[in-house]
Amino acid sequence: METPEQQHPTSPVSAPLNCVEERLWRSLQRLLVTLPRTLDEDLLRSTGLSLTQYTVLMHLSEADGTGLRMTDLATATGLSASRITRLVETLRAEGLVVKRPHSTDARGSMAVLTEAGWRRLRGAYPAHLASARRRVIDRLDPALVDQLAEELRAVADPLQARCRASHDLRPEIAEQGTGRR
Repeated sequence: METPEQQHPTSPVSAPLNCVEERLWRSLQRLLVTLPRTLDEDLLRSTGLSLTQYTVLMHLSEADGTGLRMTDLATATGLSASRITRLVETLRAEGLVVKRPHSTDARGSMAVLTEAGWRRLRGAYPAHLASARRRVIDRLDPALVDQLAEELRAVADPLQARCRASHDLRPEIAEQGTGRR
C-alpha cells in the first residue's frame, strides 16, 4: 500500500495540528455544517424564504442592473448549474425574478430581480440580520470582530478566487472534450 507521500509526491506533509489548532478546526467544521442549517431554519420560519433563495435574491440585488448570467449566479452562490436553474425557476414562478436571454451571448441567460423580488428581499432582510446577530455576531467579543473579519477574509478570498478561476476554465474544458475550439 502506498503512503500519502507516495500517492502525491509533490504535496508536502503538514505538521499535525496542536490542541488549539485542532479545536479551531473542529469548531470551524461544525460551524460550516450547522450555521447554514440554522440560518435557513430561522429565515424559513420568519419569512418563508430559504437561505439559498435569500442569497440568490441578495446577489441579484447587488449586481449591475439587478441581473446576473446564470453561470455567474451559480458561481456566486456556490450552486451547480442545474441547481441554480431549478432555483431560479422557482423564484420566477413566484414572480421574484425573470429570466431573459443574455444581450450579447445567445447561449447565455440572465436572471433579473423583479420589483416583487426587491420587496421580498427587503422584507426578509431584518429577519436575516436578526438571525446573523443572534447566532454569530452577538456571540463574539466585539474587540475581536475586526481582526476576525480580516483573518477570515484572508482565508476566504483566495478560495473564492480559485473557485472563480475554476468556473472560468469550465467552458474551455467542455469545448476541449467535444473537440471544438
